[in-house]
Amino acid sequence: MAAGDVRIIDNTYGSNEHGLIWGFRFAPGQPAQPISTDAVPTFLAAQAQGEGEDFLWLHFSLSNQASERYMQRALSLPDAFFESLRSEVGSTRLELDAGALVAVIHDVLFDSTFDASQVGTTSLCIGPRLLVSARLRPLRSVDQLRASVRAGHAFRSPVELLAHLLRDQADVLGDIVRKSTRRVDGIEDKLLANRISTDRKELSALRRSLVRLQRLMAPEPTALFRLLNRPPEWISREDIQDLQQAAEEFSTAIGDSAALVERVKLIQEELAALVNEQTGRTLFVLTMVTVMALPINLVAGLFGMNVGGIPLSDYGHGFLLIVVGLIVLTLLLAYLAFGRRKD
Repeated sequence: MAAGDVRIIDNTYGSNEHGLIWGFRFAPGQPAQPISTDAVPTFLAAQAQGEGEDFLWLHFSLSNQASERYMQRALSLPDAFFESLRSEVGSTRLELDAGALVAVIHDVLFDSTFDASQVGTTSLCIGPRLLVSARLRPLRSVDQLRASVRAGHAFRSPVELLAHLLRDQADVLGDIVRKSTRRVDGIEDKLLANRISTDRKELSALRRSLVRLQRLMAPEPTALFRLLNRPPEWISREDIQDLQQAAEEFSTAIGDSAALVERVKLIQEELAALVNEQTGRTLFVLTMVTVMALPINLVAGLFGMNVGGIPLSDYGHGFLLIVVGLIVLTLLLAYLAFGRRKD
C-alpha cells in the first residue's frame, strides 16, 4: 500500500449507505421491482397525493448506524417502532400505534443449526402503502419471504406480506419441531433398549430449547385477537383472512411443539424412574453382599483374638468345620436375599 493511500473499511454490513439491504415496489397483480432509497421520497410524495395503489417493502440493517437516522428523516414512522428497535427480547407482539401496525417477531438465524440461543429479532412497521422491517442479523423467515418475492410471487398489500412472513415463521418452527421429533424418536428407541447413559443431558437441552422457542416465537394471543377482531380501516377483509390463516398455522406449530415438550417430559420422567430403579438395585446388591460377608468377618474377628479358650483350637478338623459352616450360612443368606426376591 502506498503512503498516500487510505484504507477504506466497509461498515455497511451488506446494506447501502442508508442502511437499506433491499427494497421492493409492488404493483397490483405484478411481480415486485427493486427500488433504491433515492426513489423512495418520490414514491411517498405520490402516495401522499393519492396516486396509485403501489406499496413498498424496505428492509434495513440495524448493524449500519445510518439506517435509523435515515428512517427517522425520510419515513414517517410511529415512535413505537423506534422503541421496538431497542427493546429487550420478549415474545412476538403486534400493536397499533398512530394508525400503523407495529410488530416484533423472533426467528432463528439464517445460518444457524438448531439452537435456541441463535434467535434474532425483526421489527416491522406496516401501513397502507409501506412495510418497513429492520433486523440486526439475517433471519430464516425473512430470507424465505424475500425468496418468494424474487420468485415472482405477487402481493396485494403490506399486510399480506406480514401474513406470509408469519406463515414462513411457522414453517421454520414446524421444521425445527420435525427435526426435534426425529431426535426424540432416536432417544426413545435407545430408552427401549435400556441405553440411558448418554441421553439425559441431550433431552434436557432439547426441552429447554423448545420451551424458549415457544416463548419467543409465539404471538401474544391477546394482541393478535384484538387485531383480528378490531382491525384498522385500511386492512381489507382478504388481509384479515390471511392473518387468520397465518395465526392458525402458527397455533398448529406451537401445539406440535408443546406436545413434543410434553413427550420429552414423559421420557425424562421414565429415564429418572429407570435411573432410580437401577440405583436401588445396585444399592440392594451392595447391601446384601455386605450382609453375606458379615458372618465371615465376625468369625474371623472372634477367632483372630489372641486369647485362651478359643473353641476347636485343639481339634484337627476345626478349620474345615468352620469353613464349611460359613459357606453354608453364606449360601443360606444368599438364597434368602436373592432367591425370594426373584420370586
